[in-house]
Amino acid sequence: MSVNFSEPQRQSAAGIITSVLYAMHQIVRAVIIPLVILVVKSNKEVLVYTSIGFLFLVLIAVIYGYFHYLNFTFYLNTTKQEFVINKGVFGRQHLTIPVEKIQQVNINQGFLQKLIGVYSLQIDTAGSDSKEVSISAVNGQIAYALKEHLLNGDTKQTTAVQHNLTHQDFVAQEIPFLKISAATLLKIGLTSNYGRSFILLLGFGYAVFHNIKELLKAFDNEHGQVEQFFKSGFTLISISVLFIVIIAILLATNVIRTLVKYFDFQISRQERSLLISLGFLAKKNTLLHPNKVQVTEYSQNYLQKKIGLFNMALKQAHAGKEQSESEIKRNNMEIPGCSPLEKDEVLRVILGKIPQGGTRYAPNFRFMNLPFFFSVLLPLAAYLISFQFIPETIAFYPLAIIYVLAVSLMIYISYTKHRITVSEDFIIKQSGIWDISQEIIEPHKIQSISTWQYPWHKSLDIGHVTLHTAAGNISFNYGNYTEIKLLVNWWLYQVESRQKDWM
Repeated sequence: MSVNFSEPQRQSAAGIITSVLYAMHQIVRAVIIPLVILVVKSNKEVLVYTSIGFLFLVLIAVIYGYFHYLNFTFYLNTTKQEFVINKGVFGRQHLTIPVEKIQQVNINQGFLQKLIGVYSLQIDTAGSDSKEVSISAVNGQIAYALKEHLLNGDTKQTTAVQHNLTHQDFVAQEIPFLKISAATLLKIGLTSNYGRSFILLLGFGYAVFHNIKELLKAFDNEHGQVEQFFKSGFTLISISVLFIVIIAILLATNVIRTLVKYFDFQISRQERSLLISLGFLAKKNTLLHPNKVQVTEYSQNYLQKKIGLFNMALKQAHAGKEQSESEIKRNNMEIPGCSPLEKDEVLRVILGKIPQGGTRYAPNFRFMNLPFFFSVLLPLAAYLISFQFIPETIAFYPLAIIYVLAVSLMIYISYTKHRITVSEDFIIKQSGIWDISQEIIEPHKIQSISTWQYPWHKSLDIGHVTLHTAAGNISFNYGNYTEIKLLVNWWLYQVESRQKDWM
């Protein structure tokens, strides 16, 4: 099959189906609850008009999908080394992406795309304020041929190429050097990400609670029964049972979420890139250039240390504007459940060698002062003052003691783990309380450096430093300020003298 990417290309005709179904999905999500209420409470005449209106929306979605397919084209400008996309139905949009700024190419196949035999191709760029560029429906041969040109920057070569390989043939060209089993994912699900699963569970519970109240209101039966049910059901035994049930659901949610998200996770070398494949219902294939990883991180908590597993994150450049945590994570490739040997192999591929040795720097003990004041002394003072106005709070003094001891211990652990190690080729920042992480950066990938010192710390020679990178900031606080200034001069010299690209 001959593909000339220098000529404008359209998506597969199946793109019409994906566009229509996506539009219908958005419509259904917007009107599902009012539609259910209308169907239950309306008479036959209203239902007929409702059905006609819904069919009209389907027709509009079909027309929109067809014109979206006709107006969506993409091609490679070999002269300017740019990838160009033209799209839009009511307003035309012209996107131009320099090939050198493309840092990651994802080839995905969701459940619907599996049924119609197409793939989606997503392109992540460094320094862009917008979301990634997405081509939602192309066949596998075109998807993998296009990714080769985009990620390896070979658009100066001929863009008319022969691609007769299937997706299975392409993936089979390389044997994965890292493959994570379901048993390993089960262990990771039981030992990590409790916070994320708790927030997910909390959001789901709130959504169920809210929707029940809305349905009761719709049928004029809402008189505070839901709140009354919870109030009347709370006893010491029921609270204990509820706590156990929540823990069980939390662990089950964490395990299921991990298995579904990282199912069949594997990494293999693909010329100058890494091919990362994962997914259960929706298969995701990501091609990542090791040189474009800005910060390499691995972490491990107490339980994972006992079973010999690490979590890793490969952090890439993100847009220069302020981003949310979820947006930053979109630019990170997470690797769950590495063994020590697999972790070292990933470090070799990304960094060229395993970081070893170096000078280790620790913070001054005053690192603990502010956290102890705001997290321990102030809450304790507020609790003691409450004795004077709310005598009932005296009964909770055992909880206050537990809180003070637990938070004080957490602050002390944070202090003992806050370290930075500096060698000729690497800077390693260690931090954490439960999950102890090691963030590794090569000096030539530093974008800028900030140092500062509080006035009351000048006589003590205590200061702080932050290394700004395209993937986020790395800070070392309450260090010896004289040593920090020497390190800054050394890092700036390395940035200026080394002839290495940061991407």
